[in-house]
Amino acid sequence: METPKKYSWSYSALSMYKMCPKKYYHLKVVKDVEEPQTEALTFGNRVHKVAEDHLKENVSLPEELSYLGGMLAKLKEIQGDRLCEYRMGLTRDLEPCGFFDKDVWYRGVIDLLIVDGDTAVIVDYKTGKNPAYADTKQLEIMSLAVFSHFPDVKTIKSALLFLVNPALIKADFDREDKTELWAKWYGDVAQLKSCYESNSKFYSI
Repeated sequence: METPKKYSWSYSALSMYKMCPKKYYHLKVVKDVEEPQTEALTFGNRVHKVAEDHLKENVSLPEELSYLGGMLAKLKEIQGDRLCEYRMGLTRDLEPCGFFDKDVWYRGVIDLLIVDGDTAVIVDYKTGKNPAYADTKQLEIMSLAVFSHFPDVKTIKSALLFLVNPALIKADFDREDKTELWAKWYGDVAQLKSCYESNSKFYSI
């Protein structure tokens, strides 16, 4: 058997794997198919870029996205160091590393991170129309990465901000719970790892 490929993961990749291991295998492992660029994905990327430019460089919003102004204005009022589209990497030992470092194990990108002393705010933009099935686990893994990258941060207030159908889904996290929270992720990541070790294992999930 061939030597297992080195792998890294993100929340979106892990979600894809849990939903359809076969799709993950072909897109991420052997890479023999490409994911199509859908209209929803194109729109989401545009909104993220517009929000980043507005918060970071105060670039005016395009007319068709002017409705974002009120929500983004409230984000500007939050005190602290504002970091847009902030990339973080972690090693297998949960040590902070660069997003493209050779020993990176987990990768995450935070749409908006605001750090103020021992507190932080995480905001993840959502361009879907239905917040009813919002999943705050994405906020959880982002918070765990922030705790590693910012050792002074003790508490994190986070939220999924739905922009098209306005809604704010909140979740708070505390550094003291870090070990317990990580334990919940290891099982899922171990299953994902099997994708790289055996072509047969992932089909049985």
